[in-house]
Amino acid sequence: MNKTFQFQQGPIKEFSWARFVINGKEHAKQSNGKIVGAGKDIRIVQGKVTPWKERNGHMLKKNMITGIFDHDVDLLIIGNGVYGSLSCPQEVKNYILNHGISKLIIKKTPAACKHFNRSFLAGENIALLAHGSC
Repeated sequence: MNKTFQFQQGPIKEFSWARFVINGKEHAKQSNGKIVGAGKDIRIVQGKVTPWKERNGHMLKKNMITGIFDHDVDLLIIGNGVYGSLSCPQEVKNYILNHGISKLIIKKTPAACKHFNRSFLAGENIALLAHGSC
Protein backbone atom coordinates (compact mmCIF):
# COMPACT_ATOMS: atom_id res chain seq x y z
CA MET A 1 0.00 0.00 0.00
CA ASN A 2 1.38 3.40 -0.94
CA LYS A 3 1.51 5.80 1.98
CA THR A 4 0.12 9.24 1.41
CA PHE A 5 1.93 10.36 4.54
CA GLN A 6 4.58 8.84 6.82
CA PHE A 7 6.17 10.60 9.77
CA GLN A 8 8.17 8.96 12.52
CA GLN A 9 7.80 11.81 15.01
CA GLY A 10 4.49 12.96 16.35
CA PRO A 11 1.34 11.11 17.11
CA ILE A 12 0.24 10.60 13.49
CA LYS A 13 2.71 8.09 12.08
CA GLU A 14 0.92 7.22 8.82
CA PHE A 15 -1.97 8.31 6.68
CA SER A 16 -3.26 6.67 3.54
CA TRP A 17 -6.71 6.54 1.95
CA ALA A 18 -9.27 6.07 4.79
CA ARG A 19 -6.53 4.95 7.22
CA PHE A 20 -4.57 6.67 10.00
CA VAL A 21 -1.96 5.20 12.35
CA ILE A 22 -1.87 7.34 15.48
CA ASN A 23 0.21 6.47 18.55
CA GLY A 24 0.63 2.96 17.16
CA LYS A 25 -3.11 2.32 16.72
CA GLU A 26 -4.88 1.98 13.39
CA HIS A 27 -8.03 3.98 12.62
CA ALA A 28 -9.65 3.08 9.32
CA LYS A 29 -12.54 2.01 7.21
CA GLN A 30 -11.40 -1.12 5.44
CA SER A 31 -12.40 -2.06 1.89
CA ASN A 32 -14.88 -4.61 3.29
CA GLY A 33 -16.61 -1.79 5.20
CA LYS A 34 -15.28 -2.80 8.62
CA ILE A 35 -14.49 0.14 10.93
CA VAL A 36 -11.23 -0.11 12.86
CA GLY A 37 -10.53 2.19 15.81
CA ALA A 38 -12.11 5.59 15.26
CA GLY A 39 -12.66 4.97 11.54
CA LYS A 40 -11.72 7.04 8.52
CA ASP A 41 -12.87 10.44 9.80
CA ILE A 42 -11.18 11.36 13.07
CA ARG A 43 -11.00 13.99 15.78
CA ILE A 44 -7.90 14.48 17.94
CA VAL A 45 -8.26 16.66 21.03
CA GLN A 46 -5.77 16.63 23.91
CA GLY A 47 -4.10 13.59 22.35
CA LYS A 48 -7.30 11.52 22.34
CA VAL A 49 -8.54 10.10 19.04
CA THR A 50 -12.30 9.76 18.57
CA PRO A 51 -14.56 9.23 15.55
CA TRP A 52 -15.68 12.35 13.73
CA LYS A 53 -19.14 10.93 13.11
CA GLU A 54 -20.78 14.31 12.52
CA ARG A 55 -19.00 14.83 9.20
CA ASN A 56 -21.52 14.10 6.47
CA GLY A 57 -21.16 15.01 2.82
CA HIS A 58 -18.57 17.37 1.43
CA MET A 59 -19.79 20.71 2.76
CA LEU A 60 -18.92 21.50 6.38
CA LYS A 61 -21.79 22.78 8.48
CA LYS A 62 -21.70 24.30 11.95
CA ASN A 63 -23.25 21.21 13.53
CA MET A 64 -20.33 19.11 12.25
CA ILE A 65 -17.80 21.03 14.37
CA THR A 66 -18.10 19.09 17.62
CA GLY A 67 -15.93 17.99 20.50
CA ILE A 68 -13.58 20.94 20.17
CA PHE A 69 -14.95 24.03 21.91
CA ASP A 70 -14.95 22.67 25.49
CA HIS A 71 -11.21 21.92 25.47
CA ASP A 72 -9.59 25.37 25.41
CA VAL A 73 -8.05 24.74 21.98
CA ASP A 74 -6.11 27.60 20.39
CA LEU A 75 -5.57 26.09 16.93
CA LEU A 76 -7.98 23.90 14.98
CA ILE A 77 -6.62 22.11 11.94
CA ILE A 78 -9.14 20.64 9.52
CA GLY A 79 -8.02 18.00 7.05
CA ASN A 80 -10.43 18.42 4.17
CA GLY A 81 -9.70 15.12 2.42
CA VAL A 82 -7.02 13.63 0.23
CA TYR A 83 -8.12 15.79 -2.71
CA GLY A 84 -9.53 18.68 -0.65
CA SER A 85 -13.13 17.73 -1.45
CA LEU A 86 -14.55 18.83 1.91
CA SER A 87 -15.32 22.54 1.60
CA CYS A 88 -15.66 24.94 4.50
CA PRO A 89 -17.86 28.00 3.85
CA GLN A 90 -16.86 31.34 5.35
CA GLU A 91 -19.91 31.17 7.65
CA VAL A 92 -18.49 28.00 9.26
CA LYS A 93 -15.01 29.50 9.53
CA ASN A 94 -16.48 32.52 11.31
CA TYR A 95 -18.48 30.24 13.60
CA ILE A 96 -15.31 28.39 14.62
CA LEU A 97 -13.33 31.59 15.20
CA ASN A 98 -16.18 33.15 17.18
CA HIS A 99 -16.30 30.17 19.56
CA GLY A 100 -12.90 30.53 21.18
CA ILE A 101 -10.57 29.13 18.52
CA SER A 102 -7.97 31.79 17.75
CA LYS A 103 -6.50 30.15 14.64
CA LEU A 104 -8.00 27.88 11.98
CA ILE A 105 -6.03 26.05 9.31
CA ILE A 106 -7.66 24.03 6.53
CA LYS A 107 -5.47 21.81 4.35
CA LYS A 108 -5.67 18.59 2.41
CA THR A 109 -5.53 15.78 4.95
CA PRO A 110 -1.90 14.67 4.34
CA ALA A 111 -0.68 18.26 4.81
CA ALA A 112 -3.02 18.73 7.78
CA CYS A 113 -1.49 15.66 9.45
CA LYS A 114 2.02 17.03 8.95
CA HIS A 115 0.99 20.42 10.33
CA PHE A 116 -0.73 18.77 13.30
CA ASN A 117 2.41 16.77 14.15
CA ARG A 118 4.67 19.84 13.94
CA SER A 119 2.29 21.88 16.11
CA PHE A 120 1.85 19.03 18.59
CA LEU A 121 5.62 18.60 18.94
CA ALA A 122 5.96 22.37 19.44
CA GLY A 123 3.57 22.10 22.40
CA GLU A 124 0.70 24.03 20.86
CA ASN A 125 -2.82 23.53 22.22
CA ILE A 126 -4.34 22.07 19.07
CA ALA A 127 -7.10 19.88 17.75
CA LEU A 128 -7.59 18.08 14.44
CA LEU A 129 -10.70 17.19 12.49
CA ALA A 130 -9.69 15.06 9.52
CA HIS A 131 -11.64 13.56 6.62
CA GLY A 132 -9.81 10.40 5.56
CA SER A 133 -10.94 10.06 1.95
CA CYS A 134 -11.95 12.21 -1.03
